[in-house]
Amino acid sequence: MPTVVVFAQRDRARALVRDAFPRRKVRLLPARSAAELAEGMRQHLVDAAVIDLGAPTDDTWRAAQQARELPSVPFFGVLPLRASEGPVVSRCASLEFAELLVEGMDDSCVRELVYPRLYTTRFAAALDEPPAVLRLASPLQQAAWRYVVAHAGRPVRTAGLAASIGMTREHLSRTFATAGSPNLKRVIDLVRLLSAAELAKNPGYDTRDVARILGFASSSHLSTTAQRVVGTKPASLARLRAVDLIARFGKGRSRSRD
Repeated sequence: MPTVVVFAQRDRARALVRDAFPRRKVRLLPARSAAELAEGMRQHLVDAAVIDLGAPTDDTWRAAQQARELPSVPFFGVLPLRASEGPVVSRCASLEFAELLVEGMDDSCVRELVYPRLYTTRFAAALDEPPAVLRLASPLQQAAWRYVVAHAGRPVRTAGLAASIGMTREHLSRTFATAGSPNLKRVIDLVRLLSAAELAKNPGYDTRDVARILGFASSSHLSTTAQRVVGTKPASLARLRAVDLIARFGKGRSRSRD
């Protein structure tokens, strides 16, 4: 389930967000201050941030400034349509906000404007087709791959994956790793590291933040996983592209005891 953090002081802005994102589809994290927003960003894998700009205060802009530190997280502003909003719009542009949502005009299409830009949506779309080096050609393998990338690096339970496909965990693990294909657990680890590499490129995150956000037991756990699966230290993830990590994975690191 995608997570959206919301910094909103006005009832109108809160209502717009609640109507756009029903609880059964999106997890909303309210933030009452810029500090609380920053803490939420470092505790959870946040897909987007929504900032109420209808009556901005200094703390509002402290919250908005985090867009520069966390470019992987799209920031959206909510504001009324007024001629006096020009400076606010200009400032948001300088902070590289993904979009401004205008009250009364965009209410019915907020979901359509935000969903394609969510971190999870973009991550899953970028990896929709499994890389050729992984040799995941069968319909079962590709269905499992898409289930894993849809979690965008969050922990994936093989029991839940197997249930979604309609087979036992043991049967799925055996079937997935046929014809020289990687082990399922290794593929899950690879996808988590691809997400870790993306998050590590944010100036506002350090290794401990990335490990915490993606559900690793500790930064040491992230380190040992990175060494085992792609042969690199977490500190190097920020400079490596997804294609680099996948290539490293394909060089003898795709099999493990399942």
